[in-house]
Amino acid sequence: MSSRSARLPAALAGIALAATLTGCAGTDADATAASSSPSSPSSSSATSPAPSSSAPASASAAGQRIEVTVTGGGVSGDTGRVPVAAGEQVTLVVTSDTADEVHVHGYDLGVPLTPGQPGEITFAATIPGVFEVELHESHTVLLSLQVG
Repeated sequence: MSSRSARLPAALAGIALAATLTGCAGTDADATAASSSPSSPSSSSATSPAPSSSAPASASAAGQRIEVTVTGGGVSGDTGRVPVAAGEQVTLVVTSDTADEVHVHGYDLGVPLTPGQPGEITFAATIPGVFEVELHESHTVLLSLQVG
């Protein structure tokens, strides 16, 4: 029993940290400081339309690309719980038929969405845990990012 009771404070601290990290009070300044993109100085920026792909979330030498489309309130593409290796470069590409903001909980990253134009967020997945990615204004959950 002493082994179990010795682990309890560490487990409680982990739960408290996870609860703190999944808050929704990030700013775009935090997003820029916390992430990087090899192709642009700002990692959380809307981009011009990219070729669409029906392939699931994919890992490559450049990292993992996760694509989601929101139409009429319905979410399609790389949804559900998407696993990502710790330290992996992640690019989230979200296209919506309505204006909103994509928000990555825990990392406090966001990018505004213009209807019909993909918004893109690129960051290093350095915080382990499970984090919701949502449309901020409509509170539509797009996926859960499982980093570990």
